[in-house]
Amino acid sequence: MASADAAATSYLWEATYPDGIDWRAPIDRYPLHQVMDEAAAQFADRPCADFMDKVWTYGQIGELVDRFAAGLQSLSVAKGDRVGLFLPNCPYYTIAYFAILKCGGTVVNFNPLYAEREVRHQIDDSGIALMVTLDLKVLHDKLLPVLGSTSLKRLIVCPMAKLLPWPKNWLFPIAKKKDIAAIPRDESHVTFADMTSHGAKPSPVEVGVDDLAVLQYTGGTTGVPKGAMLSHGNLSANVSQCKLWFQGAKPGREVMLGVLPFFHVFAMTVVMNMAVRMGASIIMLPRFELPALIKAIDRKKPTLFPAVPTIYTAINHYHGLDKVDLSSLAMCFSGGAPLPMEVKQQFEELTGCSLVEGYGLSETAPVTNGNPLFGVNKAGSIGPPVPGTVIKIISLEDRETEMPQGERGEVCISGPQVMSGYWNNEEETEHALVDGLLHTGDVGYLDEDGYVFIVDRIKDLIVCSGFNVYPRNVEEAIYEHGAIQECIVAGVPDEYRGQTVKAYIRLKDGTSLNKADLLAFLKDKLSPIEMPKHVEFRKQPLPKTLIGKLDRKAIVEEEMRAAAGQG
Repeated sequence: MASADAAATSYLWEATYPDGIDWRAPIDRYPLHQVMDEAAAQFADRPCADFMDKVWTYGQIGELVDRFAAGLQSLSVAKGDRVGLFLPNCPYYTIAYFAILKCGGTVVNFNPLYAEREVRHQIDDSGIALMVTLDLKVLHDKLLPVLGSTSLKRLIVCPMAKLLPWPKNWLFPIAKKKDIAAIPRDESHVTFADMTSHGAKPSPVEVGVDDLAVLQYTGGTTGVPKGAMLSHGNLSANVSQCKLWFQGAKPGREVMLGVLPFFHVFAMTVVMNMAVRMGASIIMLPRFELPALIKAIDRKKPTLFPAVPTIYTAINHYHGLDKVDLSSLAMCFSGGAPLPMEVKQQFEELTGCSLVEGYGLSETAPVTNGNPLFGVNKAGSIGPPVPGTVIKIISLEDRETEMPQGERGEVCISGPQVMSGYWNNEEETEHALVDGLLHTGDVGYLDEDGYVFIVDRIKDLIVCSGFNVYPRNVEEAIYEHGAIQECIVAGVPDEYRGQTVKAYIRLKDGTSLNKADLLAFLKDKLSPIEMPKHVEFRKQPLPKTLIGKLDRKAIVEEEMRAAAGQG
């Protein structure tokens, strides 16, 4: 619910808030795993997960959650223990996620595309001893180098073939034999079958709304990823806020299209958790492939479709839209990057649905703002705050003074979805959370109707297709090459991705290197989204600040002037 201060204050957005939504509505907070228990009871026979044409009901998924939780307890997972998920979108993710929470454990989300050094850092920081993954070489074998050499001691390995309908489940081990990992029979590996054979119910664990539910890794002022601590209350509150915002969505009748990866906070809440809260069927796509996505919309008739602007743009330009039916889509929510107005308008014309832009952060579970699905959308705006959320624009100079309406400052947030801090990182926590406000690092202003406009970014992170790329991570990987003298990595505008990664490099005297050889060198050090799409080799020293530090800001300004034709 809104704080006492909020209750005594009138806000700009209240006068123009969308009809049918009460900004001061009560916000539900509860142990998050209860949403699965309730859905399994209320919608037992309704489809929960649709993966590669195999369907599980809520009753079936709920039973597997209980069995997996009992299996976790057999491995001595107790309240407060962290467990990693190294999975694409699939039913195993949902099962393991809610089972961990039911045991009182904490989910630690890993991006399966991470390079080994990124996986190692996150394991070391979170202190996980247990990870859930698939029996595919591309996943399992990436974890082998860190198994035993970090705090990670055991893998729970889930069989890909069991996710597939007949006859694909029979053919997969034969046709894809080269893709299946050889799983050792040792104490460091546990099968999914073993995990679900310990009884139908776990031992009850008392879980409170303020208990830690998820460590969601994100970047910060140092560029080093750190774990945002999201409680059960943070996550359940945000589900409640999203449910209020998606007015008109009907419990037990919606179909959610899940192409955004569940390990990303946007999809975790807006796709998976909200779908379970509403008893919606989830079409789970393990990765974004445009033809498969179009086919899923045409055949499976989703009604709800959260995504990033890159995906909506790709659909708009897909050849053959005249041969498919996209009319089932009713409510679409864009996040992760700015949504161009022309993309929104074209998508709405093609589908007849409402596509609105929102905003959020890993630190806010994530949704804080959204343009209304049925109301005024403003070009370039992220909309008013969702129920129970307060936005303040704070001075960039003193980080204390609230700016008048219309003036620019740092966008700061309070609400029940705001994290308690960063895991084992007091310095970053104190920088981000000041006097009850989360400082986002984004520059913006409030208009006369309480709509928020983001105009700049304090942080240096690059947002590619909704994913955060941290320049320092890319720079460190590039510096591992012996020919590099200086390197600056920055984001440059990209019509498709929003931003893309560009590396500016000065080589050591007497050395040579080209783009192709550099990218080959980086292949096992960076994920595909981090890989520089543009590389500029310079003979002159790269720009530096007065104290001699490489100046990313100056290089970005150079790029902007060049793009504007100003030399």
